[in-house]
Amino acid sequence: MAGAEVTGATTWWRLWWQRWPHWVGWATTMWAVLYTGFALACVAGGVPLFLHRGSEPAALGWAVVVMAVTAALLGAAVTRYGLRTPLRRLLWVVCALAGAAAFSLLMDVVTLLFGQGADRWTAAANHALAAAGALLLAATARSDRRPVGEIAAPEPSAAPRPVQLIAWAGTLAFVPYTVMKVTWACGGTFAGTSGEEMRAISQRNGASGIWLTLESWGLDATALLAAFGVFLLWGLVRPWGQVFPRWTVFLHDRRVPRWLPLTPALLGAATLLPYGVFGSGYLALVSAGAVTLRRGDFHSAHDALLVSWIGIAAFAVYGLALTVAARSYWRRTRRLPPGP
Repeated sequence: MAGAEVTGATTWWRLWWQRWPHWVGWATTMWAVLYTGFALACVAGGVPLFLHRGSEPAALGWAVVVMAVTAALLGAAVTRYGLRTPLRRLLWVVCALAGAAAFSLLMDVVTLLFGQGADRWTAAANHALAAAGALLLAATARSDRRPVGEIAAPEPSAAPRPVQLIAWAGTLAFVPYTVMKVTWACGGTFAGTSGEEMRAISQRNGASGIWLTLESWGLDATALLAAFGVFLLWGLVRPWGQVFPRWTVFLHDRRVPRWLPLTPALLGAATLLPYGVFGSGYLALVSAGAVTLRRGDFHSAHDALLVSWIGIAAFAVYGLALTVAARSYWRRTRRLPPGP
């Protein structure tokens, strides 16, 4: 009896999920109403929605309110009148704005994973709500694509050779970054700064116990995340990212749910690519002498610039590789209706 109930619940869930084009407009509207209330409460209380240390212009909070109200109106319009071309275009515009508002959500996730705690919980909540809205708005903009029924997933396949070469570039970009971080974690000196100095800096900046413990073991948390990022990247371009490989034991030969690799991939690409690209532009201006770079915790501005280039270049190249790999994975794993 219990098995039958589980099967029935699974079937109901599958049928409900397949009908997402019918209910996603309502879901978007409900999210937008919730987001509007959250943003209004923050604006009324004078609480910044983004990480600007209290210097955030009040107009930025009102801009979020306007965006959320617009999303609510669009969701209701799609539900009432269907997805018209003008509505679709406006949905994509608001989706892009919501994606921009979700920027640095990845940083919030990383700090929480290592017990750091978010710099400001209101900003973290805003990033999460905006990210959820971006997904709902994108789904609503594509809701005219009706379900095609039960179609077998495509056979596992590797990404085209150019995509795999880009994945190699994203992998190799992390080598200097990892060497730098591991050198510090093992007590060595890089860019004129010793590992002991870096641990003292981490403590002064409020690093968590988990973070400091890993460093005491010669492990750098960001280097571990870089290793996970490379693993994710190759899962997107190799067949084992679509079917669990033999070493996963109990999951062996089962299909990998598409959302499992795509969720962190899209989150990482949306954060690291713009951060790396804009950061590279800024560092190029610094290198050209157009602007100055503060030395911060380093002994000289030259040392700070070297470390910044290593980190920003890794994020830029990896972010681009992750974007390309995620797009390839999306296209190779989507279920298409049978041909005529």
